[in-house]
Amino acid sequence: MSERIGPLTRLREDLTAARLRDPAARSNVEIALLYPGLHAIWAHRLWHWLWVRRVRFPARAGSQITRWLTGIEIHPGATIGRRFFIDHGMGVVIGETAEVGDDVMLYHGVTLGGRQREGGKRHPTIEDGVAIGAGAKILGPITVGAGSVVGANAVVTKDAPADSVLVGVPAKPRQRRTGEDTRALLTAPEYPEYVI
Repeated sequence: MSERIGPLTRLREDLTAARLRDPAARSNVEIALLYPGLHAIWAHRLWHWLWVRRVRFPARAGSQITRWLTGIEIHPGATIGRRFFIDHGMGVVIGETAEVGDDVMLYHGVTLGGRQREGGKRHPTIEDGVAIGAGAKILGPITVGAGSVVGANAVVTKDAPADSVLVGVPAKPRQRRTGEDTRALLTAPEYPEYVI
């Protein structure tokens, strides 16, 4: 996970990450003012800071206000790494015990959710450099390995090793092939080869 850096360095990293990942981004001013994914992340850092200091009610209240304003729900207990980017963002939900590594990208409608009601670790761990397509659901205390790609609308309920490609319902991991272009997996699910 992330080492400690100053707030201005982190802000610059966030803006750079958005520009690198979104071809529609034209300027840092535009990104800072108009990208709800970044607004949600910036607010989360404040709410998480309160949460870990056991100032729980204000942290939860603040996270709900952020949800109303951005359409993105990040529990203040979730741990988020550096250069995290949420593209579009509406409908993203990140649960309390979720852990997100550095250089992770999510599209709209992604859920990092739980599957059980017991306490403890209930939400997924997303390692560094993972990209998760629109509408994907990563459920339970599982780990998605570094460098993996989760296709749009995939439902992941089991651990996946590093450099996996995960598509389908339920998603089954397979190794990324050398030189494989996985960008399309983020915009369209892979459908089974049967006729309806």
